[in-house]
Amino acid sequence: MTDHPLRERALQAPEQPGVYQFLDRRGKVLYVGKAKHLRRRVLSYFTKELAPRISAMVAKACALEFVVTATEVEALILENRLIKAHRPRYNVLLRDDKTYPYVKLTTGEAWPRAYLTRRILDDGHRYFGPFMGHSMAARIMDIIRTRTQIRTCAIEIDGSLPRPCLYHAIGACLAPCVAGMTTPEAYAEAVEEVEWLLDGRHVELQPRLEMQMWRASEAEEFERAARYRDLLQALEGLRRGQHVELAGTGSVDVVGTEGDGRDLTIVVLVYREGRLVDKREFHWEGIDQMPDGELMADFLAQYYEANPAVPERVEVPVLPDEAEAVAEYLQSLRGGKVAIVAPRRGRRVKVGKLAADNAREAFRLRFRHPRRDAERLGEAVAAALGLPRAVGRIECFDVSHLQGEDQVVSLVVWTGGRLDKGEARSFNVRAGQGADDPAAIAEAVYRRYRRRLAEGRPLPDLVLIDGGLAQLEAARGALAGLGVDLPVAALAKKLEELYLAERSRPLQLGSGHPVRLLLQRVRDEAHRFAVTRHRRRRKARRLATQLLAVPGIGPARARALLASFGSVDGVRAASQAELAAVVGTAAAAALWAALHP
Repeated sequence: MTDHPLRERALQAPEQPGVYQFLDRRGKVLYVGKAKHLRRRVLSYFTKELAPRISAMVAKACALEFVVTATEVEALILENRLIKAHRPRYNVLLRDDKTYPYVKLTTGEAWPRAYLTRRILDDGHRYFGPFMGHSMAARIMDIIRTRTQIRTCAIEIDGSLPRPCLYHAIGACLAPCVAGMTTPEAYAEAVEEVEWLLDGRHVELQPRLEMQMWRASEAEEFERAARYRDLLQALEGLRRGQHVELAGTGSVDVVGTEGDGRDLTIVVLVYREGRLVDKREFHWEGIDQMPDGELMADFLAQYYEANPAVPERVEVPVLPDEAEAVAEYLQSLRGGKVAIVAPRRGRRVKVGKLAADNAREAFRLRFRHPRRDAERLGEAVAAALGLPRAVGRIECFDVSHLQGEDQVVSLVVWTGGRLDKGEARSFNVRAGQGADDPAAIAEAVYRRYRRRLAEGRPLPDLVLIDGGLAQLEAARGALAGLGVDLPVAALAKKLEELYLAERSRPLQLGSGHPVRLLLQRVRDEAHRFAVTRHRRRRKARRLATQLLAVPGIGPARARALLASFGSVDGVRAASQAELAAVVGTAAAAALWAALHP
């Protein structure tokens, strides 16, 4: 990257905090980043080795823009806004933009109503929350809907409706939609009860509800009294809460991560007053980045901007880059001190391990499904070998023989992300006598796909040959003879090089490359199967040769004996009468004498 055209632009960058943007030739934002020292940061893109994802971004970049800010925190805020505005391809984005639910009480209206929302607006109404998890918010709304008397509908209130709805009939709404059903004072009192409920002022609300319950009972308004009784019971249930897993006091969010360099999962465990009240999962596919400090900084900024329930303490597996600036930004959201820590000892490590275990399991469920793995591997094979489409089926051939005798070509099939043993085949080839592997491969390939074509069976996306250039050309020649155009590759054992028709030089993939590991696994299985079938054929030939040496025993009788007794040892252990039952009395006597000198 030292000769990249944008390097000169990077040398001109300000020496101040700010935000930088890489743009493509059409002016579209590819990446947004922040920096304490802009020039030093952007120069790093042209002076050191980059991760594959960022390297690809820089290669596409045609412009570099800067925005100077007064502080790192301002840079962080601006970066966040630009990421949300432009959604750059190479930034880490929260694909799940779901926030915690709030209960909105439209106190700016004459007849307020309550409903759930995930967006806070500056609209003059009151918002209560956030509630950790939708289940708690739904429970609160159910209490408001059935145990209080304010409306939860979206009807425009003008008093023109002829009759109230069912909620009024069950005592759950004062029905301001019907003229004369209630007064503004009575409705305001009901709204105040809901506000106290949502504010958590249960101690103040309880005696008020008890008094109203007894008044209603004395007036023989038993349905109304029952409503207050049920609301008191619901308050008691909310006060008890739900104890889950103790992790200390105060508000703490514990972050766990799991990634393989391609895909990534982040889990946030939400603890409030020692109770695990929620778990949030975020997944990124094809991010091509490990969970490092840069990613953690981006995640925390975006996560807490969308979910302003910032805790007193955030525990992470790795500290974010520019951790002080991130902590200061979270403090501005919370309005109080926020600590970002990466525990390394003590009981907090156990809580971090719990978050990591949750992330690992969520990652496995999301990304480690056999079908998904197969799709990813197929795409990777196509990308590495330059094939036009993803590879879903690989058929691999290998030859086994002993100095040209008893040649066997094996065929194994990889499909659906696994080796399908039921699809394995072997060919007793006649061509290539004298250890001519390419001729043997050509015969097996020709026979295999001639039959597949005749039967109308699907053909593979890739034909893999164990061998080098000669075996590759032999397989391609056999396919050409059938008029079939299939991608063919040969994997040579010595240097694990891949020979492809479209390349003048063999392709060498790294020792840990997933495509190389897959092709090696398929090739090794084909080799194992070829050797097994070759040994079986050689053994059968040798056994048959021992029997054929006996006068009166020809190929047909030798096969009958082996079929009846399984082996030469089985024939030797048989009685003369048992042998006679298979080959006749005279041949049995000669055979008995030959095997029992």
